[in-house]
Amino acid sequence: MSAEPRSLARRLFEPASIDSQAPVARVVTYALLFLWALVVVIPLYWVLITSFKGPGEVDNGPFYLPFVDFAPSLQAWDFMLVQNYTLRPYMNSVVVAVASTLLAVLIGSLAAYALVRIRFQVKLAAVAIFLILLTAIIVAVATFGVQWEIAVAVAAALFIIALFTLVGRTKLAIGNNDIEFWIISNRIMPPIVAVLPIYVMFQQMRLLDTQVALIATYTAINLPIVVWLTRDFFAGIPLDLEESAQIDGASKFRVFFTIALPLVRSGLVATFLLVLILAWNEYLLALFLSNVDAQTMPVLVSAQNTTRGPQWWNMSVLITVMIAPVIVISSILQKHIARGLLVGAVKG
Repeated sequence: MSAEPRSLARRLFEPASIDSQAPVARVVTYALLFLWALVVVIPLYWVLITSFKGPGEVDNGPFYLPFVDFAPSLQAWDFMLVQNYTLRPYMNSVVVAVASTLLAVLIGSLAAYALVRIRFQVKLAAVAIFLILLTAIIVAVATFGVQWEIAVAVAAALFIIALFTLVGRTKLAIGNNDIEFWIISNRIMPPIVAVLPIYVMFQQMRLLDTQVALIATYTAINLPIVVWLTRDFFAGIPLDLEESAQIDGASKFRVFFTIALPLVRSGLVATFLLVLILAWNEYLLALFLSNVDAQTMPVLVSAQNTTRGPQWWNMSVLITVMIAPVIVISSILQKHIARGLLVGAVKG
């Protein structure tokens, strides 16, 4: 018996099979995707063509099409890349972003794995003593001019003494959930709140305007994101695999590096790229902690807003140079990123 022919309305609005779209739905989907592509691409195109303009074309515009509306020029590119020596800030950004991201992913993944597989009971008294001693170090260094090496050594000795005396007699403790909440709360705090203490700390350590200061700071502020994202990745790994390896004599570190990490590598790639972009585009901390030697690209871009007004053509050159590596890396790692977004989403 032949199937009843469908009406025109059903053919337009109902899919022919479960794995296809109806014609109308397909048209609407592609139209929305096209509009969204325009929203994404047009600003990039505008920045790119502005880098080939001069002050006259920018001020008397808008001009949209090179060789049609205006004659493109390499003047801004020559000024920023050759005469203005942009290589140092660019290399600072590369070194600081890559190094801080690698450290954040390594330390954060270790912390996330430990929070998933190990049950912690941290005495509340130990946390309180640590915070009191940390406050004492800051006050001693910033107010009384004590050398930070001496202050840290004395505080470490007092903390060790307290661990073997006072802390052992208390019972109140915090667990994994409390530790996870504390880690995430560090990222919730606005960075502007911590800028001045961080500035004073590196000033006393004589590390202002160095890559070391930026790498340490970026690593610290991005650690909560890494822990937050990778925790679910490790939680999705079957525990039986790790227990089998431990029965064969593998240590926790060997299980982590040979079993856990390879299984969540796609998730780590997605996390790495996200943290890399955050470190690459960071401006506030770089503005306070760097001057000339460790200046990064976002600070250099903002410096193009001079007393004569924003130098849009020079700024566009720098922005184009900044976003190009991110686009290339995202294109290369696209498959891993898409796969990594789903790691840990479905659990048995």
